[in-house]
Amino acid sequence: MLRAIMNNALLDYFRCPDYVGEIDVNGDVSSESGFFKFGEGTICYGQYSQGSPSKQITHHLIDASQAVSFDQARIRLPFDLDQVVDNLRGERYMPSSSRSLAKITGGHASRRIYYALRPFLPVPVRKHLQRIRLSGWERIVFPHWPVDFTVDSLMARVMTLALKAHNARQIPFIWFWPNGVPSSVVMTHDVEAVAGRDFCGELMNLDDSFGIKSAFEIIPEVRYETHNGFLDSFRKRGFEINVHDLNHDGSLFHDKEEFLRRAKQINRYVKEFGTQGFRSGAMYRNQDWYGAFEFSYDMSVPNAAHLEPQRGGCCTTMPYFIGKILELPLTTTQDYSLFHILGDYSIELWKQEIELILQRNGLISFITHPDYLIEKRARGVYLDLLSHLARLRAEKKLWIALPGELNRWWRNRHQMRLVREGSGWRIEGPDQERARIAYARLDGDRLVYSLDQTS
Repeated sequence: MLRAIMNNALLDYFRCPDYVGEIDVNGDVSSESGFFKFGEGTICYGQYSQGSPSKQITHHLIDASQAVSFDQARIRLPFDLDQVVDNLRGERYMPSSSRSLAKITGGHASRRIYYALRPFLPVPVRKHLQRIRLSGWERIVFPHWPVDFTVDSLMARVMTLALKAHNARQIPFIWFWPNGVPSSVVMTHDVEAVAGRDFCGELMNLDDSFGIKSAFEIIPEVRYETHNGFLDSFRKRGFEINVHDLNHDGSLFHDKEEFLRRAKQINRYVKEFGTQGFRSGAMYRNQDWYGAFEFSYDMSVPNAAHLEPQRGGCCTTMPYFIGKILELPLTTTQDYSLFHILGDYSIELWKQEIELILQRNGLISFITHPDYLIEKRARGVYLDLLSHLARLRAEKKLWIALPGELNRWWRNRHQMRLVREGSGWRIEGPDQERARIAYARLDGDRLVYSLDQTS
């Protein structure tokens, strides 16, 4: 049995003509979800119509690309593309998925003890405990580290199929970033303690010295005092503030009833701070509960969470919607993990991640902490990073933006559409003057993008 589906994930990713998203699911899918692959290196999770998907990732996963067929100009896939993309972005492939609250909150008692004792633990002790907690990270098979492009690869593979199905030389779409820039960069700073709060002014000076504006995530309760003058000091200098958890105790997503109570308080602080953005403490998350939040964008989901307390990852370097909330995923390694887990006081890993993401035209997003940049050696590494980003901005025309600017652009792009105009296309929608038409083409079997030089 065939099921015709308009694949909204594909259309929203590319903002391409509707006909590209008309894809059939070939046959009845399995009753349970599992792992399969779609060509080498692209691991999927979902229901499958041509066999039983695997409960675990193995070296012998079913290859769904072998079951693709065409009916004239329609693609037939052995899975629901929207479902698989949602499963990957929503981290439903994890054993601790939202279907098992007991698992997602496992270790809560030890976490509470750690956060209660954290202010009194010497830094070397904290580092030792965290290394123990993260041990074995290098053996994690999926998501891929240091950057995972599974969703992006899946979209590219289906666009390749669309070109073949329609026997098309090219397919137009709305370019990912404004004014045709190749990628965007966002710098954020999580302010975790009094020392970090007091270093924010100096950190703004460092960012300003390279012409880079950043966002500071402020904890509203318990950790340190804030006041209107403190919050205004960021805005007056062109920086951004966002709400960072409620009290950063690691318990935001432990219990649904308590979460709903805290979510109301967080929503109140979002309004009080005059911001639209949020990040949870320690990147703890349950995307299925985000409907209780009233902010516009979130920055709590890592791309590949090998070095985070909660493993998983959204497997994409592009923003995506969780209901009405736009997710700006973390796509690079945090400074704390780089310095204190990996013991690396250089920007070589960051440069590697930047180059990988640039090749896929994704979002390059950073989390650094004023608390950890006070120390001279760490601050020197951060200055090297700022210098590297400023150089890439000049050489490759990267867009270094505030999270709020990215949020506005991506929401506007979400409302844009391509309209036929004679033998070509034009873009309609908010912010259309900054949008550019691009084309997906095949170079041999490789999908390549090019900008329309007339748009």
